[in-house]
Parts: sequence; structure tokens; C-alpha cells
Amino acid sequence: MAEPDFLQPTPYVDSNNAGVQAFARTAVDGITGEKARAIALYHAVRDGIAYDPYLDYTDRDVFRASAVLAIKRGFCIGKSALLAASARSLGIAARPGFADVRNHLTSKRLRELVGSDVFLWHSYTELKIDGAWAKCTPAFDSALCARAKIAPLEFDGVSDSLFHPFDPAGRRHMEYLKDRGTFVDVPVDAILADFQRHYARLLESGKAGGNFQAEVGT
Repeated sequence: MAEPDFLQPTPYVDSNNAGVQAFARTAVDGITGEKARAIALYHAVRDGIAYDPYLDYTDRDVFRASAVLAIKRGFCIGKSALLAASARSLGIAARPGFADVRNHLTSKRLRELVGSDVFLWHSYTELKIDGAWAKCTPAFDSALCARAKIAPLEFDGVSDSLFHPFDPAGRRHMEYLKDRGTFVDVPVDAILADFQRHYARLLESGKAGGNFQAEVGT
């Protein structure tokens, strides 16, 4: 069976969107080399889009790269889709990946809404750079990390960059429990089915919004 084409646009990794294409070109302006351009895209998504888990998940646009870019905020899945879309628009093969994780350092309100410290369908992006796949996670922006007193996650274009296992105080930050693998597009139907089953309170509260950035570090 032929490998899926990870360069083509899809409904949620919409690399053919004019806004996504302009964002990607700006991020790599004056930068040459596939690895250097991939790293520049990673930083542009990580820090240019604020991390926000308080979204209306019944609105499928929260999973779509172009829509996340338009409002300049998103949660891990939307930001990973944007990174994948930006990379594809520049000819870098990319695919969103997913894992179930245990996050020990989140806000009290988010943990109460989720009802657990286990987060299903946490997303990363896998990029094919100079012929090799490498995973990276652009979810937490630098401003949020500063409030949480952790260094932002870096990516060197070669090694997998997922999450710090510990924070600077030696407390475990995040651990991966189950890798769900990578996909050509964001599997929104499957994600929403699990969210509706396990995170009913989060889905309901997301319609009212919140300020996760203000909650972290307090």
C-alpha cells in the first residue's frame, strides 16, 4: 500500500488556505534549508498562537489550521494542525500525531473540568526533515511557560521534542501514556466522540470561555 501523501491539503490541515500560506512564508522569510525553515515554523506557531483550552469544541473550526490562525489562539490539536499545514504549504511533509498523556501541571479549574489529570488526544506534529521524521509539540507558548515557570519546549529539527518530563523544581510535568499514532488529517469525529464521552463539563464550559493564561502560575 502506498504511503499517504503528507504534502496535500486536507479539510483541517488546510495548507491551501491563503492565510496559512502567507503566515508560513513570513515565518521563513530569508531562511534557507529545510531544517532551518521547519524550526522557524515551529517557533512561529508555538509563540504566535496563544495556547487556550477553553474553546467551543462543538465548533469544528477549533480543529482547523486556518481558523486557529485567524483568531491567534488554539489548543494543542489546532496548533499542531496549523504547524502541519504551514509546513505542507512550503513543501515539507507533515502529519498531526496524537497521544493520551498525564499532565501534572495544569490549572485547578481545567483539571476540575476534565475530571482527571489524563488528557486524551493530546497532539503533536511530525515533520519530515531532510528525509527523516521528527516529532515536535508547539502547544505551550513562551508567555504561558513563563507564568508556569518552565522553559518553553525547543525543537532542533532532528530529535523528537515532546514534553519536559520534569519541571525546574524536579516535579513531573507530563508523561505519555498511549501513542495513538499519526494521521493525514485531524480525526475530528473520533476526538469529539471521546470528548463528549469523557469531558462533558469541559465541552459545556468551553462555550463560556475562560482565561487559562491568567490561571496558570497562581
